[in-house]
Amino acid sequence: MNIIICGAGRVGFTIAKLLSEQGHSITVIDQSSEDIQKINDSLDIKAIVGKATYPSILEKANANEADMIIAVTRNDEINMVICQIAYSIFKIPKKIARIRSQDYLNPKFIKVYNKENLAIDVIISPEIEVAKSIQRKLEAPGALDNVPFAYNKIRLLEVLVRQDCKLINIKLNELTKKYPNLDANIIGIIRDENFFIPRKKDEIKNNDKVYIIINSSQMAQTLEAFGHNEKISKKILIIGGGNIGFNLAKNIEESQASVRVKIVEKNKERAEFLAAELNNTIVINGDALDEEVLIEANLDEAETVLALTNDDEDNLMVSVLVEKFAKDKKNFKNKRTMALTNKPNYTLLQSSLKIDDLIDPRMNTVSSILKHIHKGTIENAYTIMNGEYEVIEAEIIETSELINKELKNSNLPDEIRIGAILRDDKVIIPRSNFVFKKNDRVVFLAKKDSLSFVENIFRISSV
Repeated sequence: MNIIICGAGRVGFTIAKLLSEQGHSITVIDQSSEDIQKINDSLDIKAIVGKATYPSILEKANANEADMIIAVTRNDEINMVICQIAYSIFKIPKKIARIRSQDYLNPKFIKVYNKENLAIDVIISPEIEVAKSIQRKLEAPGALDNVPFAYNKIRLLEVLVRQDCKLINIKLNELTKKYPNLDANIIGIIRDENFFIPRKKDEIKNNDKVYIIINSSQMAQTLEAFGHNEKISKKILIIGGGNIGFNLAKNIEESQASVRVKIVEKNKERAEFLAAELNNTIVINGDALDEEVLIEANLDEAETVLALTNDDEDNLMVSVLVEKFAKDKKNFKNKRTMALTNKPNYTLLQSSLKIDDLIDPRMNTVSSILKHIHKGTIENAYTIMNGEYEVIEAEIIETSELINKELKNSNLPDEIRIGAILRDDKVIIPRSNFVFKKNDRVVFLAKKDSLSFVENIFRISSV
């Protein structure tokens, strides 16, 4: 595909890198000569310095031949105008825009985004996506991530194996015998910063990050099998009432009535807005680095603390204060801390600062965009290891070469692992003699090098 990316920041750079590695023809546009130089130094793609709202610049980027344009500049209005010009002048078929302002995202005004008004096909809101991601993690205590697939019937769990896990040193093919009633399939493992697709004779080790495809109805049983018995938090403290904190609190109010949420917000005007818009959330106006404010917020009682301000350093400091406020080590061990960080280097501090989870909004945005790029009947995608691998959901249609084939005879590359299938509302963990049928919804892992093969299998036609 010929894709134009407008904006060479962290998100634009990451998308450009991943898509070029997948074989797409990429052109990046940005006003910053410094950011474009970084693209030229790092990636083998076309990069242009200029305003993407100028038709002449889009023309220079071969917009007449583009299949898609992705507008991820730092300005909502510019992203909107880019998509409009891309459609009105160049008739680019698919237009994706990153929009942050909550006013533009109000459901009352959604009808403005159509061919007659603002020609945007897909709107990506990083703050809303991150809030949804955090909520999924809260719903799966003990998991590092929890991603729904196939009408929420199938889930992907990322789980850290601790030294008290009873599955350590057990071969994968013995796990089925140990848990015959568990619909679960380990599709990937990160060990010593390296990702691999495990085989039947491989064993689980301490400190492994394990990716498991499961039947959603068995989430608690699966986590317990991996040694995680943490309870769903009923007392949550959010530091930072920006769009992420606000959307998270609103989502919790709507879906988990029994959960008590408090927000500490530094800006007085913003705190007043939060108090007016939220129904059951307690809003405290103050600086979260002030110990008196944290005492007022009952930090010692909070079961999960989420540091979601716009300042990475503040978020890390708040997470450190959580340990200081814990009355004893056992109390601290039972607390869960998450911190929002925009700088990737801070992941090196996660272990030493005893933070359970660092949230990278960049990869949430990238995942949201990538799932709209795949061809064919691919409906959902989740990136792993900065896009080296993807967990994908796709439907098998009558033209697919997989129909009526057994899994063992499907000739799938080694870089692809089938995780689970939803058929007639039933979740199936496939064995080697499993036969693919029309309308099966397949959830599988694929390395980025295999994505063109994947698209070919699940595409609607040969066009």
